[in-house]
Amino acid sequence: MQGEPEVAVLRLGHRPGRDERMTTHVGLTARALGADRAILAGDASKSLGTVEDITDRFGGPFEVELTDSPKAVIRDWPGLVVHLTMYGERVQDVEDEIRDAHGGGDPILAVVGSQKVSFDVYEAADMNVGVTNQPHSEVAGLAVFLDHLFESRELEREWQDADRRVVPEATGKTVVPTDEE
Repeated sequence: MQGEPEVAVLRLGHRPGRDERMTTHVGLTARALGADRAILAGDASKSLGTVEDITDRFGGPFEVELTDSPKAVIRDWPGLVVHLTMYGERVQDVEDEIRDAHGGGDPILAVVGSQKVSFDVYEAADMNVGVTNQPHSEVAGLAVFLDHLFESRELEREWQDADRRVVPEATGKTVVPTDEE
C-alpha cells in the first residue's frame, strides 16, 4: 500500500490452459487487497492482460509482470520472503513478526504455488506460513494473509486513475464512470 515498503506476490507454477483463471484471481486478489505488484511465473500472458485491463478500468496503482525465473525472484528479493502454504507456521502466530519486519522497512514477497511446490522453495523462503493447516485455495490463503498483514486497512483504499467504480449497495450491481462523481 502507498507509503509503505513494497508488497509483491509471486505466483509459481502457472500451467497454461489449466491455471488461467486461478492465476488471474491471484493477480486480482493481490491488487484488490493491497499488494503493489504481482509477478507471474511462466506463460501467463493471458492472466497478465486481464489484470492490466482491470487495473486500467478500476484504478491503481498496481503492476503485473511475467518472469521465467521465479526462483531468481525469490533468491534476489531484498526483503522478507513469505511462502504461503498449508504446511507452514500459523499466520496468527507470526503475523506480528511479519508486520514488524514490513513496518521496519522490509519489502515483503508473498509466494503462492499452483501445483506441488518443490522443497527448495520452502528452504529459500524466510518463512513458510499457513493460513489454516487444511487444504484450501492459494487465492483464499493470499487474501487472508494480505488482510492480516494490513490489518484490514486495504479495505478502505482509495483508487487512482480509475475509469469507473462500483457503488456499494445492498442489492444491485451499479458501476459508474468516475467522471460522473
